[in-house]
Amino acid sequence: MKNYLWVFWALLSIGFVHAQEKLTYQKPSEEILELVNAPLAPSVLINDEGNYMVLLYRDYYKTIAELSETELRLAGLRINPKTNIGSRTNYYNNVIVKKIGDNEGTQVKGLPEKPRLANFNWSPDQSKIAFTNTTTEGVEVMVLDLKSATATAITETNVNANMRDIINWFKDGESVLVKMLPEDRKPLINTDEAVPDGPTISTNDGKKAQNRTYQDLLKNPNDEFNFEQLARSELYKVQMDGSKTKWKDADLYTSISFSPDGEHVMTVTLDKPFSYLVPYYRFPNTTTVYKKDGTKVKTLLQVPLIEDLPQGFMATRTGMRDISWRNDKPATLTYVEALDGGDPENEVPYRDEVFEIEAPFDGEGKSILKTKNRFSYIQWGNDNVAIAHDRWWNNRNTKTYLFNPSNPDAEAKIIEDRNYQDVYSNPGSFVTKRNENGAWVLSLDKNNNAYLIGDGYTEEGQFPFVEKMDLNSLKKTRLYTSKLEGKLENLIEYDPEKDQLLVRIESANEYPNYYYKSLIKRRGPIQLTDFDNPYKSIQNVHKEVITYKRDDGLELSGTLYLPVGYDMEKKEKMPMILWAYPREYKDKNSASQNTSNPNEFTYPYWGSPIYWVTKGYVVLDGAAFPIIGEGDEQPNDTFRSQLVANAKAAIDAVDELGYIDRDRIAVGGHSYGAFMVANLLSHSDLFAAGIARSGAYNRTLTPFGFQSEERNYWEAPEVYYTMSPFMHADKMKTPLLLIHGQADNNSGTYPMQSERYFNALKGLGATVRLVMLPKESHGYRGKESILHMLWEQDQWLEKYVKQKNN
Repeated sequence: MKNYLWVFWALLSIGFVHAQEKLTYQKPSEEILELVNAPLAPSVLINDEGNYMVLLYRDYYKTIAELSETELRLAGLRINPKTNIGSRTNYYNNVIVKKIGDNEGTQVKGLPEKPRLANFNWSPDQSKIAFTNTTTEGVEVMVLDLKSATATAITETNVNANMRDIINWFKDGESVLVKMLPEDRKPLINTDEAVPDGPTISTNDGKKAQNRTYQDLLKNPNDEFNFEQLARSELYKVQMDGSKTKWKDADLYTSISFSPDGEHVMTVTLDKPFSYLVPYYRFPNTTTVYKKDGTKVKTLLQVPLIEDLPQGFMATRTGMRDISWRNDKPATLTYVEALDGGDPENEVPYRDEVFEIEAPFDGEGKSILKTKNRFSYIQWGNDNVAIAHDRWWNNRNTKTYLFNPSNPDAEAKIIEDRNYQDVYSNPGSFVTKRNENGAWVLSLDKNNNAYLIGDGYTEEGQFPFVEKMDLNSLKKTRLYTSKLEGKLENLIEYDPEKDQLLVRIESANEYPNYYYKSLIKRRGPIQLTDFDNPYKSIQNVHKEVITYKRDDGLELSGTLYLPVGYDMEKKEKMPMILWAYPREYKDKNSASQNTSNPNEFTYPYWGSPIYWVTKGYVVLDGAAFPIIGEGDEQPNDTFRSQLVANAKAAIDAVDELGYIDRDRIAVGGHSYGAFMVANLLSHSDLFAAGIARSGAYNRTLTPFGFQSEERNYWEAPEVYYTMSPFMHADKMKTPLLLIHGQADNNSGTYPMQSERYFNALKGLGATVRLVMLPKESHGYRGKESILHMLWEQDQWLEKYVKQKNN
């Protein structure tokens, strides 16, 4: 421990003295640019009847001008205060309706000239879809009629889309409940120009409040005022013809949900005091139930400010929580209460208890289930059948319970008890369907059979499946196993009554397309879409999943790509890019499992290293980097040594295949992957250069935990010190490219993490370059930013990897 603080403060004292380089946005080479500019296939919505398909089109990137629109960052939200919608919202710009079976779709009429569409929400009978359109002045609600393929605006541009649950359908399907800007909203304070009337003061009365390093928090009374104004809404009932009536006066509504029968509405509203330590979803709040006409039924719950939870990922607050409608009942609420005081350190036979309470919600709730781990969720079936799931982080355990909600005295059957990281043992997910109230419930047949769809990962490969499970005997019958040669078949939905399975089929060079299949009658597949591969230049690239072993015998894997046109017989030694992301495990069996599929479509998204197969590089993408801590040992106790062992094993494996020049290997990663890169370059000599994007490099700046580390700095100072590349900046001898979004919103990865790490590296004479991308968050969105990022990476690789020793 000695010298830790001396090194910490000495490195912090290094001034921000690096030379500034004025550079406009650059573009990468034509090979990369062609892939970036490829058109994006639409998102697909299919109604339950399976007779209509809605295709939603959008541009993959925003422009830097869009990212430069006014943005307020308050209480964990990012808001455009002029338009009153999240400033980072993804928008669609076109909609096509297609009747399944038709060759061509119908362009939707009535869309504005420059649509910015979001928040799509099916009507109860799925004949219509409501959505928002953002104009330069604000947000309006539009409704699409599928039969006529016509969209109509039903509100003015005064919708408040700053918080969730903007649009909710009434049961009749002829009206929606919409959040509107309140008439008494006050002008916002310009915090850049406002003159303070006093200091900002925070206090604590001795309670422990160990919170993660959240970003975009409230900082002062002016922020509080602005947040309140932006979060307040009036609720209006809006008819399809645009007529409206006020349903509820202004309040800070967050969640709004109708009961399955549509007769009741549950709202959650925020209360004061607000917090400067945690985001809005941990502010005080009140849960209230109303009748559908707005008449108040009951205040169910008032939750105080949550700043001081016990330590640990499985900590929770005491009292009622997780209030939700029971999907198989007209108007019954369920909720959960902790039996361990919300503290994972308390040893008890059951962690949580589930209760239900029927309308009109008087009296005490009735206990229907206790769970051994922390409650997760319930899939409702009928009066006598429900499936519950729980989870416990510390041992990665999950349990699945079959229970009778009408007979709480009957013991729940634990039908699955496993490590949730053990993907080979994953039994799949239960198939659900919409019931007569339009709520999702278990798909059960008359013989009490349920159905499961699984990803089907095995030691031999991936074989997605559909199974029938007799809930009386718990016997399973395999109905279908996907064994398409050279293709990956994703099983999406199964309707046992129709014997109709919705699948998406793809291969390494065939774009994913949708099909209907029959399992019982074995009818031939019906193709629903015909999207073409937009990435022609890399469609014939050699791709394979390789497996190899770490020095300790642990089996690892990664997806290997060879350069465009590579001659596998000559085996010319090429430069390589290794891209990875570390993941923590509590057992070696789970850590060694392979979830890569060579038949997955090769999709070069903005952060991918795949672009460089067009530039003569071998790429090992998604290389397994498990960090294991079994028993009482925590994974991070040996983080560095396991990182290096993973990297060496990956390089050795590709080198043995004869494809690479070991002296020309780069390593890259984003977020925790960037943290990995900095550690590898500091503590090994395996790489010629590194690329680290949007990472955190000084763990003492995240003292109450990070990633999968529950311990705080004062409990494990050696771990925090050893894992922090900042503390070992003097060991950096390898060229490192640092890239970071100036508006990063991710917990812990403040932009100053890269700035201060760069200062330390420069002060100590390392070869390093820092690129700060204006307006960009943790994931980059602006096309100009992404093109420039790709140019920076390409230049760095060319100079320090490809041309090395040449």
